[in-house]
Amino acid sequence: MARRATITLDLRRLVGRWSLRAADHTGRFTFLVLDMLRGVAEWRIYLPRTFEQAQQVGYGSLFIVLLVAGFAGAVTSLQTGYQFTGTLPLYYAGAVISESMILELGPVLTALILAGRIGARYAAELGSMRVTEQIDALESLGRSPITHLLMPRVFAGILVIPALTMFANATGIVVGFFTAKGSLGLTYADFEYGARYFFRPLDLWYSLVKSYCFAAAATVIPCYLGFNAQQGAEGVGRATTTAVVSASVSILLLDVVITQLLLGVK
Repeated sequence: MARRATITLDLRRLVGRWSLRAADHTGRFTFLVLDMLRGVAEWRIYLPRTFEQAQQVGYGSLFIVLLVAGFAGAVTSLQTGYQFTGTLPLYYAGAVISESMILELGPVLTALILAGRIGARYAAELGSMRVTEQIDALESLGRSPITHLLMPRVFAGILVIPALTMFANATGIVVGFFTAKGSLGLTYADFEYGARYFFRPLDLWYSLVKSYCFAAAATVIPCYLGFNAQQGAEGVGRATTTAVVSASVSILLLDVVITQLLLGVK
């Protein structure tokens, strides 16, 4: 009985601790988002820094995004040939490759890559500024760290990630076509026919909407965690790791929710 009571008490403490921590993060995150919304009017401060961050994020991430998209298109093409050869018309390969890249692989893979690349960078930069008291010094000078540090990073990601997603979609489709042409003997006419036959304008809008939502998750969450980092270098490392994991999980969760909202059966 005493052991059972101890286990029950420990369980209550664990649930209470996690509940308080979740409530604390929810409140901090909400106030951070509200401060960012209030700082939108101060565009003279964050706009020049936004373009600097966008240039660094865009050029720095373009190669890895296109590389992963190319491999995704090639693998999709090879798997399509393995699954459908001899059972379906060859032009179905064009539909599978193009729709897979536009609807799922392009937006999701791009967001996950950038959640690891720029998400870790944002969390580490802001966390280092926090533990070395640079953010406190900025506040003591009457400057808002939200408009000087967070908003340029968030807006840069929201500006650049959808563009990188569109490049990833195009690269995956092109590489997928050339792979199918070499392995399946698929002609351009068959590929174009299949891609056009199953394509709907909603598909591009769906991919774009997902990319904007993923961009918000891949930037706001790491910025929040880095901005609230504590306990020196260990806290910065913990915030960086947590930022990548949290942003990646949020992206996958948003993928399910957006798909259900936009493409769900009515």
